[in-house]
Amino acid sequence: MSILVNQATRVICQGITGEAGAFHTKNCLEYGTKMVGGITPGKGGKKDANGLPIFDTVSQAVAGTGAHATMIFVPPPFAADAIMEAADAGVAVIVAITEGIPVLDMVKVKAFLKERPNSVLIGPNCPGVITPGECKIGIMPGYIHTPAKEAKSGKKVGIISRSGTLTYEAVWQCSTRGIGQTTCVGIGGDPIKGLNFIEVLDLLNADPDTDAIIMIGEIGGSDETNAGLHIQKHIKKPVVAFIAGRTAPPGRRMGHAGAIISGGDDTAESKIKALRSCGVSIAESPATLGETMAQVLGIRT
Repeated sequence: MSILVNQATRVICQGITGEAGAFHTKNCLEYGTKMVGGITPGKGGKKDANGLPIFDTVSQAVAGTGAHATMIFVPPPFAADAIMEAADAGVAVIVAITEGIPVLDMVKVKAFLKERPNSVLIGPNCPGVITPGECKIGIMPGYIHTPAKEAKSGKKVGIISRSGTLTYEAVWQCSTRGIGQTTCVGIGGDPIKGLNFIEVLDLLNADPDTDAIIMIGEIGGSDETNAGLHIQKHIKKPVVAFIAGRTAPPGRRMGHAGAIISGGDDTAESKIKALRSCGVSIAESPATLGETMAQVLGIRT
């Protein structure tokens, strides 16, 4: 089992002829993702370097390919429109990789998506989503992931993260310990985004193949604290968390647009304290994510 995407998911790329879109479409194809086409306005009717059909609009692409999902590599000024176009065309899973989308644009996107509950947004400013061995939508390195069915320990985890690079760290540490991954979701580090921790926690909690969950957060905002309270009340599976930014000074943005301490409750220490009080196991360092999960799952390393 998995969440959001699987081997049957048919994927298009918005911005397929741009440098990033072309590069990552090729990588996703090579991983085994069912890439079925792409969108670049004005180039409809042509084919990309991989032989995939190009369409002028998302609705044309959906009609022509039966796509269920899209990954977006559209420049920031136009990315919000690309997200809304995908939702309007009925695309179920919208993965926005683009970084730097204006916050006010994302306010409009969130309002637009509320009226289209059949579409879910992952991102923006995220690495994407992957069900190892089945479907990769985004920029993550596929080779470090271990499909759930190939887990040497027999244990499988789901991963949710605001940080792309720390997601890869958690994946690699789990893979080297024989822990497979059901689905890994990079939710992105922007202050306004699509799926958040709570929604993905619920999806992984309902997945029968997921034994435990890794949650990677950062300074800034209250999402991790809210997730901790939700875990305490509703999540039946063990959760290991890491919060980045312990040494970040207040008022200075750390990498992601949303990773900035604005008050006393959005520091790393306050979030760690809140998560511990909710029964979440804490990895003290990104280097101990896999070790902590192995201990929680009773795996000898």
